[in-house]
Amino acid sequence: MIRNTILGIAAAMLAATAAIPAKAEIPCGTAKLIVPWGAGGGTDVIFRILVEAANKHGASPQIQVVNIGGQGGNKGAKEAVKAKPDGCTLFAIHQSALSSFLTGRVDFTWDAFEPVALMTRTPTIYGANANVPYNSLKELQAYAKEHPNEVLAGGTLGSTSHFAMLELQDAMGVEFKHISYDGTRERMTALLANNIHLGEINLASAKKYIQTGELKALAITTEERNAEIPDVPTAKEQGFDLVIGVDRGIMLPKGASQEVVDYYIDIFSKVANDTDVQAQMTAKGSSMPFTAGADYRAYFEKTFDSWKKIAIKVGMYKG
Repeated sequence: MIRNTILGIAAAMLAATAAIPAKAEIPCGTAKLIVPWGAGGGTDVIFRILVEAANKHGASPQIQVVNIGGQGGNKGAKEAVKAKPDGCTLFAIHQSALSSFLTGRVDFTWDAFEPVALMTRTPTIYGANANVPYNSLKELQAYAKEHPNEVLAGGTLGSTSHFAMLELQDAMGVEFKHISYDGTRERMTALLANNIHLGEINLASAKKYIQTGELKALAITTEERNAEIPDVPTAKEQGFDLVIGVDRGIMLPKGASQEVVDYYIDIFSKVANDTDVQAQMTAKGSSMPFTAGADYRAYFEKTFDSWKKIAIKVGMYKG
């Protein structure tokens, strides 16, 4: 009986040990996370919060953010894709890695990296100028069908904001006229001035304009309404199955060992479960739908296929 008990305890200890990722051999004093956008922007701020928490939770080596901006995220991506797969370089990614490939700006995409974890999602809010004659997605759909190519939709050509508009028009079976702007600030200015009728906005940048009525929020692309703007319905409850956003995650260079991948999954899972980090993301209008490893790979496969179909349909595909 005693012998069986001892054997049982030993087996349990072995199982517990096996569940803990082995300490990967990472040959550097500091690892760098390449953030391929400029310092101080929304994406940079989010990744700095994640890195600070990772270091607090014992990342070894400690991680440092390195900004390599330019070319819509592609300059930094080019540096990351050729880095050694030893765990000393990580890459901050979102769907611009898909759109840049689909539109022919680079010749590689997400599968040139090893997926670690999806960390945050900033949902799209479909915003409109206050003077447009529609107040919901259904009304927008009816108007756009009666006025093809007359709804001016703003987004940075070939970027996530552009694809958010393409996904909406595809779901509605309509066509917008797309106008390109360099970024969120320029798009917001154009919306407020009625130079465009429709555009992707987010809670952090547009909340005050929604609350004052200077902009209309036609829908938010979450499963449930956001408590900060409870009067704004989801796209889903209006009949459009759009649960999307800017999805930010962590990658490693191709060829990183499973031990290194598992090590970083373990570190960033602790970050995802950190209540202080969760509160900071909520304050920025983002959620933390943590998805790791094979599931994160499946996310990219599904998203890429969906975006490729849209790019082909609108004649943008150059991959």
